[in-house]
Amino acid sequence: MKTCVIIPTYNESRAIGGIIKQVRGQGLEVMVIDDGSTDETSAISQAAGARVIRNAANQGKGASLIKGFDYALKNGFDSVITMDGDGQHQPQDLPFFIRLGEYSNSGILIGNRMLKAKNMPLVRLLTNKTMSWFISIIAGQSIPDSQCGFRLIKRQVLEKVKLGTTKYETESEIIIEASRQGFKIESVPIKSIYSGEKSKINPFIDTFRFIKLMARELLTMKRYTV
Repeated sequence: MKTCVIIPTYNESRAIGGIIKQVRGQGLEVMVIDDGSTDETSAISQAAGARVIRNAANQGKGASLIKGFDYALKNGFDSVITMDGDGQHQPQDLPFFIRLGEYSNSGILIGNRMLKAKNMPLVRLLTNKTMSWFISIIAGQSIPDSQCGFRLIKRQVLEKVKLGTTKYETESEIIIEASRQGFKIESVPIKSIYSGEKSKINPFIDTFRFIKLMARELLTMKRYTV
């Protein structure tokens, strides 16, 4: 299975170089989408061996992911693995995703941090549990860690799912739309590293976007069932 690792970034010069080198060391292509960083993220990524798409201005994580998906589809990849550029996700978990993806009939494999969540900040833990509960209901299948950005997404999903968001809520939209297309979503136990990094999620604006997405999807689900 030909797989590309997609890393959306914004001011991740501290950790991105080491992550890319570890991923490249496993023989995987890396596509970094630099979302208007003001630091050396692009230069460090290129020096470490990644292909880089640079947005002149910040467009949002979802917009960056969509650019990465387009690149993977145009270049014949069978799947993509998305991961964060701040060091939370461990490249050592990549072979597990790939091996499972090769024989699993699931369209998406999502990392599950909830089994080892003792180091997750409390606010993030509670928010994640609440969002995952909502998304599981709408998707019609259990997704214990819907907010985890460490995922394997197969080509069939990328070809069929149409996305209408561009910010952090895009990761939730992918799950919901893939479920509506009949794809199974499977969880993969992982361990994330928390080292005091500050979340880039705006608790007010991004929560509003999530609520707006959930309202839209609930209305759509109601129309499907009438």
